[in-house]
Amino acid sequence: MKKHADSIDAAILDRIRTGPQDRVWTPLDFLDLGSRAAVDNTLSRNCKSGFIRRAGRGLYHQPRNHPTLGSLGPSYDAMQDLIQRKAGGDVFPTGAHAANVLGLSDQVPMRSWHLTTGPNRRIRSGKSEIVLRHVSPRFVSTKNPKSAQVILALRWIGKRGVDDDVIAKLRRNLSPADRAALPADAASAPAWIADIFRSVAKDLPAA
Repeated sequence: MKKHADSIDAAILDRIRTGPQDRVWTPLDFLDLGSRAAVDNTLSRNCKSGFIRRAGRGLYHQPRNHPTLGSLGPSYDAMQDLIQRKAGGDVFPTGAHAANVLGLSDQVPMRSWHLTTGPNRRIRSGKSEIVLRHVSPRFVSTKNPKSAQVILALRWIGKRGVDDDVIAKLRRNLSPADRAALPADAASAPAWIADIFRSVAKDLPAA
């Protein structure tokens, strides 16, 4: 029995060592190597030994150290990768975040929320919590990803909040290619946003 446990232990450690340095691992990443109990025991043992660290409940990563800051948790990119894997669907920024990125709002979202075409779920990382909220695929099934971002931002702002200034900012902040793609993606948007798409795309300079 010990030989079998040692074999699972070695296989899990080998996968972590040879995998992406900054990956956040979960027990599900190793269930092809042994039972859930065996995997949990291996991860727990290696946390105690210091080879890996906990990044939250059921989340593990290899230690990262900074010469000044000391021990670091998983990077932003590593957590985004984890969110994408756990979501069970595509992941998008919230409307508030999309509006901020597009220059339509100065509000900086503080809570770790994302939208997903998968089910609602929560991911705990240390003392923080990442919330995934379902969004209808209809609103994000655009040929151009930037069009989906504009839909999410405008839905967050609301029809009454869209004025000439918002339309001017979209014209200014979107690239000519992204503006030109809006009319083709209008079918994915509510009717009032489809009208804004066409308005933003008007008067493009000749190619």
